[in-house]
This record gives sequence, C-alpha cells and structure tokens, in this order.
Amino acid sequence: MNKLNDSEIKQALLNLNESCKKPWQIKDDKLHKSFKFNNFVAAFGFMSQVAILAEKADHHPEWFNVYNRVDIDLTTHEIGGISQRDFDLAQQIENTLIQP
Repeated sequence: MNKLNDSEIKQALLNLNESCKKPWQIKDDKLHKSFKFNNFVAAFGFMSQVAILAEKADHHPEWFNVYNRVDIDLTTHEIGGISQRDFDLAQQIENTLIQP
C-alpha cells in the first residue's frame, strides 16, 4: 500500500467526485466529507452501514456525529497519509447513499 502523491490525490478526488452530489475534499491532509440527514436516526443508520463496510475493509474512519450530521475523515494511518484504500472506502460510502 502506497501513500498517494498530490497529483494522484487530485486525480482520485476528481474521479470520486464525478458521481457525488456534494464533493469530498482534502482537509487537514485527510479525505473529508460532511453528511446531513433528516434526523438522528437516519444519521445513525448511515453510520451503522459505514461501520459494516469499514469492518469488512479493515479500514476504519475517523468520524464525528451530532444529531443529523456525520463528518468523516479518511486516512491510512499505517503510511501516514492518503492511499487508494481511502478512496475505495469513500466510494463504498457514496454507494450506500444511492437509492435503488
């Protein structure tokens, strides 16, 4: 697993954000996004879905929840930066938001 350089991060961010209503961004050297839901139950349900994805990937987000908002930061601690693994989990997170 390799730490992505700035140009690789920019390209991966463009690719990820192509299918997002609200874009991910780089904040404090982490892949970051804030999500808003109708209420706490919806936010908590989303967090539960993400927790299952993260556990399967053995890649756990840094996150913060207040009422209907969930902030997620992704970084690969083992390499001290952002890797493709972070973008893969971000895409999986986005996929949970797509309604059938």
